Amino acid sequence: MRSATGSGRRTGAWRTAAAVTAALLLLAATSGCGDDASSAGTGFHGAVLDEPYVVPQQPLTDTDGERYSLTADTDRPLTLVFFGYTACPDICQTVMASLASAMTRLDEQDRERVDVVFVTTDPARDDARALRTYLDRFDPSFIGLTGDLETIVDVGKPLAVAVEKGERLPSGGYEVTHSTQVTAIDEHDRVPILWTQGTSSAQFADDIHRLLEDAT
Repeated sequence: MRSATGSGRRTGAWRTAAAVTAALLLLAATSGCGDDASSAGTGFHGAVLDEPYVVPQQPLTDTDGERYSLTADTDRPLTLVFFGYTACPDICQTVMASLASAMTRLDEQDRERVDVVFVTTDPARDDARALRTYLDRFDPSFIGLTGDLETIVDVGKPLAVAVEKGERLPSGGYEVTHSTQVTAIDEHDRVPILWTQGTSSAQFADDIHRLLEDAT
């Protein structure tokens, strides 16, 4: 993911993304998030939100061409959502690999109660086939969503996710600047906790298990 400082200017979308990153870092610092600490006595490694985000209802499209809403179609107790793109050179792959590894750390009962959803921030290149091929490398059960960019941006905003198309690369392609947190959606269609891009698979698995215990 490209840093937005190279062009010397920042759009409103990137300013929002930068603000979200700063807020997450602040939450991590004040809540005690880290390798051997948890959020302010909660026992979680992620940043627990004082006021959970409300998940938007706008549907996107899954890799089977079906409508998929982060409210109506997330029927498991916990859904983990990451916004990224398949051509991302670094962060997206690292986060998705951590999530895939976290799933292997869960017992079968927990695993069956969790979905992982990847929302593309680059729908011009990430069609259904590209998304499915990409996600199958991590876990075939992962759900991929695409749609028109305006709708994706609208879905991301209430979740504090900002998206900005970056400058073209010498190769002729381009990078996409986007927020990099992993978002948890609970059975009430709210977001109680976020994780930063540096969260390990063990930390994800520990928090997922605790969230599922709380949901029972």
